Amino acid sequence: MKPELERVLPDEIEKRSFEIIESELPHPLDGTLAPIIKRVIHTTADFEYADSLYFSPDAVSAAREALRAGARIVTDTNMAKTGINKAALSKLGGEVLCFMADEDVARAAKERGTTRAAASMEKAARLDGRLIFAIGNAPTALVRLYELICEGRIAPALVIGAPVGFVNVVQAKELILQANVPCIVARGRKGGSNVAAAIVNALLYTTPEQA
Repeated sequence: MKPELERVLPDEIEKRSFEIIESELPHPLDGTLAPIIKRVIHTTADFEYADSLYFSPDAVSAAREALRAGARIVTDTNMAKTGINKAALSKLGGEVLCFMADEDVARAAKERGTTRAAASMEKAARLDGRLIFAIGNAPTALVRLYELICEGRIAPALVIGAPVGFVNVVQAKELILQANVPCIVARGRKGGSNVAAAIVNALLYTTPEQA
């Protein structure tokens, strides 16, 4: 017997998806956090994010303030960079940066015996202006970012910590919770570049342009 398909027009699929998410949530969500959590669930079809996403008390307001001020977003993968809505970000005066493929980052990583992800965080620390970090792949990026924060070399407007995996992933995320900076963290082993991008996009879609 063929499964019965729901008739949905192409331009209504996302709307219908969010209706399904709303109906299947395990519990009510905080109104400020709901758009972010729902978009991550929409991206992953994983309802565990309703409980595993951690938000520092000022994370959303700090992120929106930074975005309205034209903050730049630094990612640890080109996949996350690709997934972020550039049109929405450019309306707020921001841009997305990823240094993972830069020759100077590769050279620095080789000389110091570290990863490109860690070296890319050091390069980002030399940037001026407000920065939002969207980390969805490399725990070493989060660890180095934590160290740079503790050293007083960088003060991110927001850190999104969402690496996926098994080695030092949980520990790296927990370090960011101790860094005393606004953060959104996908606690546990789950995450990914798609999750990091989804969080950024949710923040963009709920951040109005300056009047």
